[in-house]
Amino acid sequence: MTLYDVAILSDLRYPGGNSASIVAEVRAQAAAGLSTVLIHVPSPHLRHARPFQSRIVACLRDGLADLAHDDGTEVAARVLLIRQPRIFTEEPAVVPAVRAGHTFVVLNQPPGDERQDQRYYVFDEVRERITRLFGDDVVWAPISSQVRENVHRVAPRTTLPDTDWHEIIDIDDWAVARRPPGDIPVIGRHGRPDEVKWPREPGELLQAYPDSAEVKVRILGGGDIGVRRLGRQPDNWDVVEFGAESPRDFLAGLDFFVYFHDPDWKEAFGRTILEAMASGVPVIVGPHFRAIFGDAALYTDPAGVRDLVARLHADRPAYEAQVERARRYVTDQFGSASHIGRLASLGVMPKADRRPFRPPLRPERTSRRVLLVGDDVARFRAIARRLPSGLEAVVVAGSAGLADAHAAGLLTEYLPGATELGAPPARWDGFVRTRLGHLVELYRPRAVLVGGLPHDGIVEAAAENPRPRWLWLRPAMWRRGTGGEWAGRGAAFDGILEPGEFAATGDEGWTTTARSGVSTVDPITDLPDRLARREGDHTLLCRGVEAALPGFRTIEAAAADLGEVTVAVSRADYTNFHELLGARVPTVFVPDPDACDDELARARFAAAAGVALCATDDESAGTELAKLADPAVRNALIRRCAELSFGNGAEDAATWLAGQCREVNRAANS
Repeated sequence: MTLYDVAILSDLRYPGGNSASIVAEVRAQAAAGLSTVLIHVPSPHLRHARPFQSRIVACLRDGLADLAHDDGTEVAARVLLIRQPRIFTEEPAVVPAVRAGHTFVVLNQPPGDERQDQRYYVFDEVRERITRLFGDDVVWAPISSQVRENVHRVAPRTTLPDTDWHEIIDIDDWAVARRPPGDIPVIGRHGRPDEVKWPREPGELLQAYPDSAEVKVRILGGGDIGVRRLGRQPDNWDVVEFGAESPRDFLAGLDFFVYFHDPDWKEAFGRTILEAMASGVPVIVGPHFRAIFGDAALYTDPAGVRDLVARLHADRPAYEAQVERARRYVTDQFGSASHIGRLASLGVMPKADRRPFRPPLRPERTSRRVLLVGDDVARFRAIARRLPSGLEAVVVAGSAGLADAHAAGLLTEYLPGATELGAPPARWDGFVRTRLGHLVELYRPRAVLVGGLPHDGIVEAAAENPRPRWLWLRPAMWRRGTGGEWAGRGAAFDGILEPGEFAATGDEGWTTTARSGVSTVDPITDLPDRLARREGDHTLLCRGVEAALPGFRTIEAAAADLGEVTVAVSRADYTNFHELLGARVPTVFVPDPDACDDELARARFAAAAGVALCATDDESAGTELAKLADPAVRNALIRRCAELSFGNGAEDAATWLAGQCREVNRAANS
């Protein structure tokens, strides 16, 4: 079992400050050579399906953190940080098994606001639940004095640390090239769309963000809330949809960051304020933020914004002094070093003997996306990992595929099958059509790649949502005389890609006579580019077949671990067949008689080619498997696999998919 330095437990789908804070701590820990594991626990108040936050996914892909599996495996860490107490307003469906030396609940949201002290969660109920699940020695750590005061009001006997678990920021990540000041100052704000993040009264709203030719107002996220409250959009307002620009690029175009909110809202910290300061933008906020930001911010009420902006915009020395004062304050009080210092106080010391990994800095941008629809997650994962930079995959699958996609750090959306919904086929098709239409509207993908069978709901969704290119990752190796009814579905797609088959010469299915206009690639696997076989304990891998071999220890192994497998017995489905042959694992293939594809032809071809053994049914599998106890038999299969090795078509498939996305650009610009 891996012992991590830090485990962070949260709902990894949260937008805004919660995810930004997690990412900041993960990156600081990685830079200090510390290991991190992220544990996803769905929050009861995020009821709509949504993917992991994109910055969280980037951390997982960059290798800055691991993602804990949701199979009940215990996670061990020196420090466990639980972020967002609202996750535990109800009993979680699955309780993660975590063993930690220190456990902190980071109170990044107060229980209530000015109107109701426990509007968002009842502190004692959450405390009882977390204590029962994670132990009596949990430390409750507020992130600011506002949260601390709220907790002491509702639970006065609660023991809190003397210092806050304040937010952190890497100031170098937010440094931007400042543009020369213009004649008209640009004020603005950014943040997730939320009613409470805006002044309630139209008069105060216009004082903070004036309708005047003397200023320009830019808003990234939530501007429609302000417009709705005013009943119109002022001519000097530039409203940008949340996510359309990166916050860093957005802040580079501002002269002042102005943030006012609903008077009942209790802002726990104000991470967007911290980001503005780090980027060199003077911040104007209400006086209640003074306890957090001291002289790093400028304080007034909404009525004072206009004069303060005009005065400081005209006084460049005072303006630059404020910028420098804020940057120095952020570096000293909220820099990454402060976080590493508090971990060190818990005995988690930076690894001086380990070269820290820092991913290359790159401007955040709204990724171009593709939807990968179906439960063919192994091939989806292989393709997604090889997509060019700036093209991001979202896997849309049933429950069977989501766990594998999550483990690979991919964005995911849930598309339950008919049996999962308990719905008849006709009703399920309608659900699929509506669900895919919603996801196309949500993600605005350049392409939708459908793996497996294009059911009626998928074809209808393609017809109703023509903006992306609809593509079919079409399986081959159908059993003779089956599946021909799907042949006509190809007309519904803008492109068809057929992954290759090692046993292609034994393919007698309908796709062999329907390849006009179809692109083909080598077999697609998720195997690493180099996979060395290692001698070790005698190990047996069973995939879909129950078996035992005296003297061999049964194990489980993912694609990347197949080099450690001595022998295997497996179904001859596409993924297992090509992974095990590609990894040169001596294998007995046992076809599934109920499979749609021709597993029997695959298994017999492999045996005839001398790369594997074949058992025609489960009963005879043991007899064939016993042959693999002989090292000479195993070595002969390994040599033959090396002689007849096939390429991995995942790279070519990713290139093909990226090219299809470029077709969308050309069509849009023509």
